[in-house]
Parts: sequence; C-alpha cells; structure tokens
Amino acid sequence: MIAFEFFRTIKKRGFVIATLALPVILIIIFALVYASNASTKDSAAAQKSATFAFMYTDASGIIMASAAELAGGTTASDPEAAIAAVKDGASEAYFAYPADPAKEPVKVYGADKGTFENDKYEAVAKQLLAVSAQHQVGSPPLTAALTGTVKFDSEIFKDGKAAAGVGGIIPPLLFLVIFYFSMILLSNQMLNSTLEEKENRVTEMILTTLNPTTLITGKIISLFAVGLVQILVFLAPVGLAYLFFRNRLALPEVDLSSLVFEPGPMITGALLTLGGFAVFTGVLVAIGAIMPTAKEAGTVFGPLVAMMFIPFYTFSLIISNPGALVVQIFTYFPLTAPVTALLRNGFGTLNPVESAIVIVELFVVGLIILRLAVHLFRYGSIEYGRKLSIAGTFRRHDLATK
Repeated sequence: MIAFEFFRTIKKRGFVIATLALPVILIIIFALVYASNASTKDSAAAQKSATFAFMYTDASGIIMASAAELAGGTTASDPEAAIAAVKDGASEAYFAYPADPAKEPVKVYGADKGTFENDKYEAVAKQLLAVSAQHQVGSPPLTAALTGTVKFDSEIFKDGKAAAGVGGIIPPLLFLVIFYFSMILLSNQMLNSTLEEKENRVTEMILTTLNPTTLITGKIISLFAVGLVQILVFLAPVGLAYLFFRNRLALPEVDLSSLVFEPGPMITGALLTLGGFAVFTGVLVAIGAIMPTAKEAGTVFGPLVAMMFIPFYTFSLIISNPGALVVQIFTYFPLTAPVTALLRNGFGTLNPVESAIVIVELFVVGLIILRLAVHLFRYGSIEYGRKLSIAGTFRRHDLATK
C-alpha cells in the first residue's frame, strides 16, 4: 500500500512539474545573481576609485589645501551659499571643519545618493582630516583627529529637503509585512474555500442562484476582511503589552518621532500591496477551480508561496544594485513584483516611473487573472474526478455562445 501510494503520487505530471519547478527557478536565480554580482563588484571598485567634487571651509587651519584639492575639494567663501548649493543639487557635498574638532562636530552636507552610498561623504571628510593632521601633530585637536574621536554631524539632502534616512525606510516597509501577513493567513483559506465547496458539491447549489463573479468577489472581500481581523487580533496583545506592561516585560522603547511618513512611498506601498494581493488571490482561485482535490492543489500551492520569498535570495542586490538584470526581472515579473517592488520602494530605489509601471501591471494582470479564475470556476465547479482542462473550457464557452 505504501509503495502504491508513493509511486502513484510521484508519477503524476503535476507533482513532477511542481517538485522540479522550484529547484530549476533557484538555479536560474543563482546564475543571474552570480552574473550580477560580477558587474556589481566592478561598479563598486569604480566607485571606490572615483572622486567627487565637494566644497569645504576650515576654521581649524588643519586641512591641507593640496590634500583637499587632490580629493576633489575647493574652498568655499560663504558657508550658507555652499549649503544652499548642496540642497539645490548644484554641488555634491560641503564639509565645514570647526575651529576645534576635538570639541565640535564636523558638519557634513551631501546630496542624497541612496542609503548605502551616502556614507562616502563622512568617510572622505574624516580621511581628509586624518591625512592633514598627520603632517602637524602636537595639539589636542590634531590628536583627536588622528585617534578618530572627532564627531561628524551629517545631513543628506534630496530634492532640496533633508532626506528621511532610516526613519523614512521603516514606514513603507510595513506594507511588506502587511502583504506577507495577509497572504500567509489567507492564501490557504482562499484555496480551500473553493475546493471544499467543490469537493462537497455545494457549489452546484450555490451557482443555481448566484453568479460566479459575484460569488468569487464576495469570497475575496470577505476573506480580506477576515485577514484584517486576524492581523488586529494578533497585534492587539503586543500593543497592550507595550502600552501597559512595557517596564515589567522589559520591552525596548520605540521612538516613533524618528519615523518619517512620506506620502509618495506610503501611497506607492499601499497600491503595490493591493495589486499584489489581487494577483495572488486570482492565481489561488484559478488553482482551486482547476484542481479536483485539495491534495492535488497542494503540489502547486507550495511553489506559489515560495515565489513570495524568492526575491530575498537577491536582497543584497535589490538594495545595492537595483539596475541588475535579476532585480529588474523580479521587479516586473507578476509573482515576484510585489515583494521586490515593496523592498525597493522602502529603500528608495524605485523611481516614480517604475512605480507606476509595476502598479499598473499588477492591477491589470490581477484583473485578467481574476476574470480567468471566474471563467475556470464556472466550469471547474462541476469537475470532480479530474483536473480541469483550461483549453477545454474555452472550447465549451465558444460552443455555448454559438
């Protein structure tokens, strides 16, 4: 009996395809990541060797003009004008060295180049101070510069305003958490809600009084509402514990004032979440309509859920090199687009044009898949013993309309 069940399962074409799909996808991903990493290393090496133009003022008298010029710096006569030039994008950076670096921080102003590239400004300012100080050791300010105890106060500007930094990354990424929560909580319910009624032959009676489109739409909306209730129930104990028992439970204090809720990334995150939910919901309903039993649907359900986590294999590329081929593929492929685009939106590497393209794509593809799912459900609801033929449903539809 064991051997019979084992071989009967592994001989099914659906099982073979579902089992081999994930390893094949991973092999392709690893190959693309390997190729992208090679180009990333080349671009990183080019960035390290490349210099950028900056302005500086030196009240300490430590900075050597020759060293600053070699690094790409020019003196600024008016600090306020230099800061304004950085805000407007006319200058890439401005360093203001105080009279006593041992007591006052070095002010660093730079144009926003991304979360991970903005560190170069402070690094260059620190290196220039250390190199200059090496030529004249003998005073406390110079000793502080050499020992690395000088403080640096950096400000990064984007579109003429101070960039949000880490505080602006966290809020848009909350939509990624919501997307995962909703899909993990609801995906299995969405699949089983159609399959259970189909296996119990309840769907036949329901469809005699209800249109398939109305039925599927009602299921999606109701399950989405159920998911929201579940999320609120799960978060309620955490919120209550933090508000009333934070000291007793030794929970860390969260400074919400540091979070920046920028309208653009927040709206984009909400639309990406809704679009991604529409795509995956349509696919799940379609699977439920095609497969005769929950057991057979499970062979396809596993790889589908895995598609939501595959983008994390390229997480480092997504945040450091969004132009890499594998990242671009994941950004526009419907089943990986929600997670990839939400990550890029959070880290600020998804520009408005890309955001618009992905959002429109997700809603259009989601609508098409939902329409297809309703069509398949119309014919698959009465198929009990075998998997539904998609091509066969269209032939039957053509014959019915003639």
